[in-house]
Amino acid sequence: MSQPDFQPTLVGPTITVRPVRAADWSELFAAGSDPEIWKVHPVPDRHTEAGFRKFFDGAVSSKMGFAFVDRATDRLIGSSRYYGYEPELSEIEIGWTFLARSHWGGRANREVKRLMLDHAFTFVDTVVFWVGDENWRSQGAMTKIGGVKREGLFTRELSGDRPYFIFEITKDRYQQGGRALVG
Repeated sequence: MSQPDFQPTLVGPTITVRPVRAADWSELFAAGSDPEIWKVHPVPDRHTEAGFRKFFDGAVSSKMGFAFVDRATDRLIGSSRYYGYEPELSEIEIGWTFLARSHWGGRANREVKRLMLDHAFTFVDTVVFWVGDENWRSQGAMTKIGGVKREGLFTRELSGDRPYFIFEITKDRYQQGGRALVG
């Protein structure tokens, strides 16, 4: 079996999700340098150049990172990535997602999640999202798009001792109406 394509270009009605590249640094940092974006995030210093540089370099080197392009303006408005592909569990994570505040409260988050979920479900049965235990904003967004919270709090070496909730969306649930939640 061949390896899935972890960095396709996905085109939606208003946003293109495309592979992040090193040349995106300035524009993506401008989109993510607002402290309000990271206020309830487990890594609240990502609005700083040093904090964002670590985040950005990780996205580029992961070979699973994306930049979000607003199709009306051709401007970068955020990013996300796949992580932790587990073929034996048929599971992958979508995470490290942020949107510029200009795109909060509209359809942008649902659109990029739908594009990424549609693609992920071509090669896995479950998509998980690690959400900081104090990140009420992302927890609410996960509930809106049909995420189901697993029992308990979780930590992992990657995140140190920070506690997270894990939300999951299964392919079956998504195809049987959950997809409408992100449409």
